[in-house]
Amino acid sequence: MNITGTIDRPLTHDPKKQAPMKPSTSEHAGSAIPDFTTTGANASRQNRTREMHLMPEALARAHMRERLHQAEQERRAMRLAVARRMQRRAERASMRARRALAMAVMQ
Repeated sequence: MNITGTIDRPLTHDPKKQAPMKPSTSEHAGSAIPDFTTTGANASRQNRTREMHLMPEALARAHMRERLHQAEQERRAMRLAVARRMQRRAERASMRARRALAMAVMQ
């Protein structure tokens, strides 16, 4: 038995690949309400594919934001290390100056 699909279990969920509905003989041509068209399905599918196409861009933006944040943290750490090194150097120079002054006073 070769069933192509039913209303409850269609062969495919893609509206473009489904068989078109045939108008019944009891209805007048063009009697369908305008809201019942496939444009809504196409629009939602188009929106979904647009979102899918934009996902790598969003991922790349998040990745770059994380890398910029990490680089800023590394710059702060480097500035702190340089500041501490310069502070130690200044303290050593201050101690040398005190020693030199004490030697000059003692003589």
